[in-house]
Amino acid sequence: MRRYIADPILASRAVMLQVVWFKRDLRIADHAPLARAAAAGPVLPIYIVEPTLWQQPDASGRHWAFIRESLIELRAALANLGQPLVIRRGEAVAVFEALRTKRGAFALWSHQETGNDWSYGRDLAVGAWAREQGIAWTEIAQQGVIRRLGSREGWARRWDQMMSADCAEAPVSLRSLDVDPGPMPPQQLPWLAPDDCPGRQRGGRSEAQRTLHSFLTERGGHYHRELSSPLTAAESCSRLSPHLAWGTLSIRETAQAAVTQLRMLDAEPIDRQASWKRALRAFIARLHWHCHFIQKLESEPRLEFTNTHPAYDGLRENEFDEARFAAWCEGRTGLPFVDACMKSLIATGWINFRMRAMLCAVASYHLWLHWPQPALHLARLFTDYEPGIHYPQMQMHSGVTGINTIRIYNPVKQGLDHDPDGIFIRRWLPELEKVPAVLIHTPWRMDERQQAETGVRLGRDYPLPIVDPIEAAREARDRVWAVRDGAEFDRQAEVIQQRHGSRKAGLPPTTRPRKKVAQAQLGLAFEDPADDPPDNPANGRA
Repeated sequence: MRRYIADPILASRAVMLQVVWFKRDLRIADHAPLARAAAAGPVLPIYIVEPTLWQQPDASGRHWAFIRESLIELRAALANLGQPLVIRRGEAVAVFEALRTKRGAFALWSHQETGNDWSYGRDLAVGAWAREQGIAWTEIAQQGVIRRLGSREGWARRWDQMMSADCAEAPVSLRSLDVDPGPMPPQQLPWLAPDDCPGRQRGGRSEAQRTLHSFLTERGGHYHRELSSPLTAAESCSRLSPHLAWGTLSIRETAQAAVTQLRMLDAEPIDRQASWKRALRAFIARLHWHCHFIQKLESEPRLEFTNTHPAYDGLRENEFDEARFAAWCEGRTGLPFVDACMKSLIATGWINFRMRAMLCAVASYHLWLHWPQPALHLARLFTDYEPGIHYPQMQMHSGVTGINTIRIYNPVKQGLDHDPDGIFIRRWLPELEKVPAVLIHTPWRMDERQQAETGVRLGRDYPLPIVDPIEAAREARDRVWAVRDGAEFDRQAEVIQQRHGSRKAGLPPTTRPRKKVAQAQLGLAFEDPADDPPDNPANGRA
């Protein structure tokens, strides 16, 4: 918890206005700032539509659409308590200063936020303003992320303690204030391009609760077996990720609901218990990884922009191919499973974790694209965009952390493994509808007769591959592994491991022979005896 107080005595005087600043926490349940502010005095709940925030390169219309739906429900929930949500447009410091000028000093409450670099700078500016004006600003942690963390030792235990703590109770009522709540902003903000996403999940607390309930009681029984394939993941995964990202659910109430459901399974028939218990334990573990990744960006904000391990600086930056990047962004690489995944993501705002990892790997290895630009493109597409998870995972899948294994997904093999009959491919690439299963993953192998029979003219109806996936992977592997040669690389990797490594999963020592490390090292979040790491949707993407 961080507190900016110019004069502690001033903050303890007569009851004053308590301003609760909602950001990525669009709910009243388990909302500690709201609960504590309501106990201290009259509450003014506020959400600020910040123009500069929505002009950032990681912002998109689908993000705003989800938030707006959530704001409508949040305003109604607060109105039911007695004081509706106040919405203002402008930069945060200017909005708060206008409020102070009109109503005098107030206490400011919010949750801590691990956002992007812009939001970090915004919070620093608000903190400086608060100190200058004698405004007490109390920030309270809402996830298992620890500000100014000195060491990762004991981090998992502290996460467990926070998740086990009682959820903050919503106020019974709020005093009505004579403040114009302001209009609900329009569906299309002026700073954002149109963003049609017909399959996007809807925002709002009620939708979050329905999604959580259906996962824990109906959809989630085969979660651990069905989260890898895009054919089954959309139904079997929790689909809670956007609600966790924008805070219509807290991670604590989600974890506690899962634990409660797990305990209730003891009363179920034995044949139902086994699958459900394994599924829920896997889900709870992934909630842990949710915060594990956000902690990385909280501890080292530069990870939004620069390689974790500096030895990789300059590896790809000067070879960025704009044509390849555009083909990847638009789903026209000529690699059907890759293109189908991208088309699905564009249309729905979500795809399962393994496919996210594959999209990142293909961009970074096969197409040799430096990760920041692909990261921004995916950030705009993911309805569940969470900066603290997004950037560390982009680096992990791009092989620039120095402590994770180089995992180059074969896009053809991934398709054969997870969409063997090409059902998913045909759904999102209808131009390949008539291509038989034996060729659906490698249509470039069709001869002229087969092209005529299927109505697919390669290079016209569907592109030829922009790279040879086998040769491109081989070249990328050699180039990336070559960087890891030398004692200095190992020394810096050990520093990174000490700062960001999970003490729960661990890593083989960096001093082990490289060939053995390459075989054994499965990465911070992926300690598993299988050939591939378990899908690890750290953002609740499971």
